[in-house]
Amino acid sequence: MKKQTTILITGASRGIGYDTALQLAKDPANQIYVLSRNEGKLKTLQQAANSNNVHIIPFDLANFDEKKLSIAFSKIKSIDILINNAGLLINEPFETLNIAKWRTIFEVNLFGVVQLVQSLLPQLTNGQKAHIVNIGSMGGVQGSSKFPGLSAYSASKAAVANLTECLAEELKDKNISVNCLALGAIQTEMLAEAFPGYAAPVTSESMAAYLASFALTGHQFHNGKIIPVAVSTP
Repeated sequence: MKKQTTILITGASRGIGYDTALQLAKDPANQIYVLSRNEGKLKTLQQAANSNNVHIIPFDLANFDEKKLSIAFSKIKSIDILINNAGLLINEPFETLNIAKWRTIFEVNLFGVVQLVQSLLPQLTNGQKAHIVNIGSMGGVQGSSKFPGLSAYSASKAAVANLTECLAEELKDKNISVNCLALGAIQTEMLAEAFPGYAAPVTSESMAAYLASFALTGHQFHNGKIIPVAVSTP
């Protein structure tokens, strides 16, 4: 009998998180917990999966409630894979992007990751070997092409990449691998909202298939790595 794998995906109400959950739900041995502040869209995902291995957790990373999270995970003994996919993107010129928006972006993209990993360390260390996959961006990779209007988003993703390297070192003795996938442009609702009319070269579904595979197997070959996943150069 195939071993059960417990997976948590944040930002699963749409885009890559949504499609990755559907991809992973095809295997009944995967128990998938999907997290988002939009409970209605999580229920839509649960129905689309058409299986009993997708479990919804309504939760707002921007307003982190550790007690609420603790209650939600009280019956989950271990987590094998954590995919930190939730993200906020605002396309606005630097000179008008106020500090409140900077803080909101960092609350979701960086501090949400920090608090979630800290809160779930007991479950992440309770299995044989866990894998944390942080979803970064090519905009957060040093030396890559940058886009105007994405200063806060790119800076937050650069922080996530650096955090990945730090966590990989700090958590290796706990048998947890941590990697970051620095994604290029993907055709998602978030991208369409930020850049109306722009057509990305990669679909959400195809990236989800890659992400699902990497989450399941990537820690066998990588730890502390920031891996560019983009069809463009640099």
